[in-house]
Amino acid sequence: MVPVTLAAVDLGSNSFRLELATLQHGRYRRIDYLKETVRLGGGLDADGLLTEEAVERGLTCLRRFAARLGGLPPAQVRAVATQTLREARNRNDFLLRAEAALGYPIEVISGREEARLIYAGVAQLQPSDEARLVVDIGGRSTELILGQGRTPQVAESFAVGSVGLSMRFFGDGRFTPAAFRAAQVAAGAEFEEGLQTFRRERWQQALGSSGTVGAVASLLRDSGRGDGRISADNLRWCIERCLEAGRADRLELPGLRADRRPVIGGGLCILYTLAAQFGIDVLMPAKGALRQGVIVDLQQRRLSQRKPSAGDLRDASVAELQRRFAVDTAHAERVAAVAAALYQQACPGADAVARRELRWACALHEMGQTVSHHDHHRHSAYLMAHVDAPGFSQSQQRRIGELVLGQRGGLRKIEQPLAQTGFAWQVLCLRLAVIACHARLAVSPHELRLHPDGNQARLGWKAAWAAQHERTVFLLQEEALAWQRHGPLRLLLPA
Repeated sequence: MVPVTLAAVDLGSNSFRLELATLQHGRYRRIDYLKETVRLGGGLDADGLLTEEAVERGLTCLRRFAARLGGLPPAQVRAVATQTLREARNRNDFLLRAEAALGYPIEVISGREEARLIYAGVAQLQPSDEARLVVDIGGRSTELILGQGRTPQVAESFAVGSVGLSMRFFGDGRFTPAAFRAAQVAAGAEFEEGLQTFRRERWQQALGSSGTVGAVASLLRDSGRGDGRISADNLRWCIERCLEAGRADRLELPGLRADRRPVIGGGLCILYTLAAQFGIDVLMPAKGALRQGVIVDLQQRRLSQRKPSAGDLRDASVAELQRRFAVDTAHAERVAAVAAALYQQACPGADAVARRELRWACALHEMGQTVSHHDHHRHSAYLMAHVDAPGFSQSQQRRIGELVLGQRGGLRKIEQPLAQTGFAWQVLCLRLAVIACHARLAVSPHELRLHPDGNQARLGWKAAWAAQHERTVFLLQEEALAWQRHGPLRLLLPA
């Protein structure tokens, strides 16, 4: 069988990266790799807004990536965005333009999900059974992961990165002892809460992933400071060279690219602080990174669709959330069965992602009951949008949260997403399923029939069923009125 080309797009705070690769029988083979220093994180102004200049740099890069992707099927491409877009207040405006430039959806992932994917990339390209600490220093965040084999055991993201720290303490381009000390104190304050979690006795080997570690390792090798291993002694040597130069634009070190000079100060401070606080004697450069982890995860998702036994981490996350929030799983499954049957009738051409998101929304639509029975749909939606759910992006969690929010009550609260036709049909099917199952008794998924007719949804049932379910029919009549008052679809019931 010919291996399928998979693509990962990483919208990092400092650089954007595109990787194309195949993954077959556990063997990872890179086809192509593109990287551009966009410095999106440097474009966040004091109000937390991306400047138009930074936005344009990002869009220009994404258009070049789109040309290289050449219309690859969407199921074979995954684009993820990290800390800068987690922070940016105008990220939705940027994402709208960025998705148009790239031609594919872009997911904003949480810090912990970023850490999980980083570990997946390292574990794929550099497998080991040792207990390991993996460090990834990005532009505006640093991820620390403890794991063994293929399994990440603890993953945390800290809001300090090479770009952000450099802008704050070396923004004028000058290197001074006071600036280095202040930057190390600031970095240490961020990492301090992880001192016990990532303490030295919990791991045997420390690996550094991604740009900052790679840049420092390269300059050390090219400067004759060993084979690229990063130690406290080598980091002190690097800092001394910075102080001798006095300014970033005067720093001349073998192996240090010009685009790395403005952010090397912050990167060195983070590395030195990590070495001191977590007892890292030697940090080895790792082969894998976020983009490889995205491809590994994408392959796993594809396999799970063809062979359910292969497993999708998101299914496991949903099951864990059901357990944690004491969801009535039998009722959730009843609602899911009815909603899926209605959605198949109304939208037979819907893609697998839309079907699965509807099922996940059904599985978790009552998770807020543990907070309060009153308005539980609002609590459920909030939890879904904000809980740590490995495998899900923040973007996908928000979409599912909006579905859950729309399960009952007025429709005005989801007015914006409801303007999307696909979302409107998902909401309608969920609401109808909740009504059909309101008595929490066994329900046949095929008692109701839903037929689309433009922006009209014709709901049908047998007369005998209606005679036995007068209360349900009443609730369906109320539902039709709700869509008539405020909805892009019109729900039509039998006369």
